[in-house]
Amino acid sequence: MTDAPLKLFNSLTRKLEEFRPVHAGEARVYTCGPTVYNYPHIGNMRAYVFADVLGRTLSWKGYKLTHVINITDVGHLTDDADSGEDKLEKIAAEKAQSIWDIARHYTEAYWADVKALNIREPAKWSVATDYIDEMIEFAKGIAAKHCYELDSGLYFDVSTVDDYGRLARAVTEEGEARIETVEGKRNAADFAIWRKTPPGEKRQMEWDSPWGKGAPGWHLECSVMGEALLGFPFDIHTGGIDHREIHHPNEIAQNQAHCCTDGLDVAENSGARVWMHNNFLVERSGKMSKSSGEFLRLQLLIDKGYHPLAYRMMCLQAHYRSELEFSWEGLQAALTRLKRMAMRIELLRSGSKPSDAPDTAHLKLMEGFDAALSDDLNTPEALTVFEWILAFKSKDQGAKLAAISRLDSVLGLNLLTLTRTDLRIRPKSAIITEDEIEAALARRREARAAKDFATSDAIRDELTAKGVEVMDGDPLGWEWKLQ
Repeated sequence: MTDAPLKLFNSLTRKLEEFRPVHAGEARVYTCGPTVYNYPHIGNMRAYVFADVLGRTLSWKGYKLTHVINITDVGHLTDDADSGEDKLEKIAAEKAQSIWDIARHYTEAYWADVKALNIREPAKWSVATDYIDEMIEFAKGIAAKHCYELDSGLYFDVSTVDDYGRLARAVTEEGEARIETVEGKRNAADFAIWRKTPPGEKRQMEWDSPWGKGAPGWHLECSVMGEALLGFPFDIHTGGIDHREIHHPNEIAQNQAHCCTDGLDVAENSGARVWMHNNFLVERSGKMSKSSGEFLRLQLLIDKGYHPLAYRMMCLQAHYRSELEFSWEGLQAALTRLKRMAMRIELLRSGSKPSDAPDTAHLKLMEGFDAALSDDLNTPEALTVFEWILAFKSKDQGAKLAAISRLDSVLGLNLLTLTRTDLRIRPKSAIITEDEIEAALARRREARAAKDFATSDAIRDELTAKGVEVMDGDPLGWEWKLQ
């Protein structure tokens, strides 16, 4: 199989570039993780499906992968910039609970979604509050040349580094419209490195520092943990496209101050050789936002009868740099596509065992899959090639299963174990059991075999009234789904 060169879109240069690792044979990746003040919505989880596919592709390409995802449990303010309350402090006060308990609960909820979506565990989950001492030392190291102190905290002067805002392409004050003015700031884009606890207040999370008792700014943690765990420069930094506008430019400025202050014509001066961002998941009703109260999270999809891997399939069907519009119809289509794959592979598995490796014919077919992945993780094309390989008539079914296993190591759809029954999730609102459905369908088959179509139609109507859709066209036996 020809191994095509891996080309990735670098947000910093706005160019497609061949991946060249900083350390031969290795790939070191940092992904901006969740702020654990609430449940993640499915738009948040798209970023981790994307990062997982990137990591799986790097493994597919033979690199030794070290992937780090951070957990933000302090420092992230309610407007993503330098005003408002700390998100965790705010929710802890509203719920009258310990901030540590809040962080633990929502971290575990996030990890449950990671597992449900078959996202591989990173080498390290780095928790912000485990690195407070390192953050203070980092800030002390850049403070004299790059920072100034106000009553509210220590601020980074963005004019002290070259090319600030290049990642966002927002170098004017108009481009920083999301950042509210803080009295005394030298530049509109200047940001907090350390936020002092206001006089007379006490936070649940606060530490002593040379600038007074307080907490680190949100941007500081990623600079510190990225260097501590991966070393500067590392290979790839990922995150959602919203991070491209403020968080990542500020992180880059800190990295420049810490390492060199030189400009970003040399990408390594940013701390990472490549910056990658997935686009938004769009939901037209506005239920994606956590501020709406009831928002789209993975558990809601499960409660409505959709297997989590149907959402993973939905993400794979769009290129990570394209907007992906969520709809229930689109999710159902993704589930149907996944079900067809699982059914075909289930038949293959019933008659064959995987060989040790794909044969020459399948290796040749797999070149198209590799080429799609190598073209900036073109998963829609990779899925098309995968289905083509699945339909390929082969005398060696064991070799075909071996090829499928290798391909699914990137797709992450668990296709060598997934069954049609696994994909049949009982909706929370269902009023009929699976055993009752199967018994009714058995009676319906008998009626149809006896040409008693009146009884057959009556049984179908009964099932429809109980929220069961019967799909007579299923070639492997009647399929059904709960609505």
